[in-house]
Amino acid sequence: MNQPNHQREVMEYDVVIVGGGPSGLATACRLRQHAAKNNIPLKVCLLEKGAEIGAHILSGAVLDVRALYEIFPQAVQQGAPLHVAVKNDERLWYLQNAQKAWAIPNMFVPYTMRNHGNYIVSLGNLCRWMGQQAESLGVDVFAGFAASDILYDESGAVMGVITGDMGMGKNGTQKDNYAAGIELRAQYTVFAEGCHGHLGKQLIKHFHLDKNAQPQHYAIGFKELWAVSDARHQSGHVSHSFGWPLNESATTGGGFVYHCEDNLVAVGLIVDLNYTNPYLSPFDEFQRYKHHPQIKQHLQDGERVAYGARAIAKGGWQSLPEMAFPGGLLVGCNAGTLDFSRIKGVHTAMKSGIIAADTIADALARGHSHTALSEYQVSFSRSWAGRDLRRHRNFGASQHKWGHIAGGIFAYADIHLLRGLVPWTVQDCRPDYATLAQSVDSLPLDYPPHDGTISFDKLSSVFLANMHHEENQPCHLVLRDKNIPIQNNVPLYDEPAQRYCPAGVYEVITSATGEKSFHINAANCVHCKTCDIKDPAQNIDWRTPEGGNGPNYANM
Repeated sequence: MNQPNHQREVMEYDVVIVGGGPSGLATACRLRQHAAKNNIPLKVCLLEKGAEIGAHILSGAVLDVRALYEIFPQAVQQGAPLHVAVKNDERLWYLQNAQKAWAIPNMFVPYTMRNHGNYIVSLGNLCRWMGQQAESLGVDVFAGFAASDILYDESGAVMGVITGDMGMGKNGTQKDNYAAGIELRAQYTVFAEGCHGHLGKQLIKHFHLDKNAQPQHYAIGFKELWAVSDARHQSGHVSHSFGWPLNESATTGGGFVYHCEDNLVAVGLIVDLNYTNPYLSPFDEFQRYKHHPQIKQHLQDGERVAYGARAIAKGGWQSLPEMAFPGGLLVGCNAGTLDFSRIKGVHTAMKSGIIAADTIADALARGHSHTALSEYQVSFSRSWAGRDLRRHRNFGASQHKWGHIAGGIFAYADIHLLRGLVPWTVQDCRPDYATLAQSVDSLPLDYPPHDGTISFDKLSSVFLANMHHEENQPCHLVLRDKNIPIQNNVPLYDEPAQRYCPAGVYEVITSATGEKSFHINAANCVHCKTCDIKDPAQNIDWRTPEGGNGPNYANM
């Protein structure tokens, strides 16, 4: 437990927010709006580990604007990057195999996947705009600074965070440019780190916030941007699909194609991380997916210009931890509030930030009280975001349990015919890291070679993520036991880290004498957190590298 250190520089705030994604920015903007409305001096700080706001943001994304409009009713007039309204909602395709596709009849398409009134956006650019609004409202925005540790007071309540030390060498010694991290102390600290946040994970364990929840479940999402010709571009076109290639690999997930502005097409695949075959490579499933004629027609003769990958929280209502604890709150995907069944869950994460800001503003108005934050959970549950999550609670769990077809039929009946009023919740209590079968009982998967036109390798993909990691720094991918990858994971699972990582970070190298060694190429890491989630031994601990390191996504 980190106590205040009088040797560090200290900055005092009323509220510190960790994470410059949609939920953290929604919290910051709403708090400062409360301060302006009530004419109170409210000091708010927001930390973002990326080099700039939006640098680490990756999402589809089709945006339901209701939460954004709650904060900024005149968002369009204020210049928000809402440039492409959905015009052609092609609904849902079932990809039967590598060649065939079937359009799902409209009457059976979930209403949650209908996109009238929504916008195709770059979530990174939207966050950049929201960051500008936050600064104009008086928020101190510090990009390029990673929160590395949590501060606790003598009573055990959270009282802020410590930013990471800069200028540490690989061997743990201080380099010439060393600068100690800063203590950012606050009455309340909001953790909006995104999916499977480094500090949020610690808080859940420290305060036992998940004691009444089912295990959180995750997927890994891939996205590429393609520049296509005028003839092929259909601004405002939206298409979703499921089935192939994941049905051949006995797992679940789905894909999307969105036609954005400036002749850009976004293509992506979501692969659920509860898969069982240790030979499965989510990255290669995505490369296969693009070759289906239904998908390839959108990319033909185009040029791939961007790539990214990140984990997605999708456990839903039954996986929500307690989101309030002494001194702070969990918001957004860090709390698991993403409404994944709606495809467009960003608005739900933003709503959690809005409610967090309202709760904190009320608590400060009534006098500083840690217990006042407990009202946040009730307020979220009663909001439209909470009601949506509860109504869709069986969507992912039923498909995990019974597959796309049977699970989809059940989910359709539950959500659309019975409006979520089925009197039970489907149990999905096996965490994703525990689902792998042993390699001896699994069928190796033979992925076709990448053609360099539609499909590509990991290293050329990582290049398009605009990666930067200072080479001479401590490795941010920490093995709790360095012997486990070779002694345990190789014989049991043929070390699945070689395949579940979307960036080629992990390698098993065999020497001329036949001796195996485990190598970590930390500079390739796109900060997706999949290794921390899927490692069957739970031996990999993802930590924040130096602030400003990692991908720098443009228009993603």
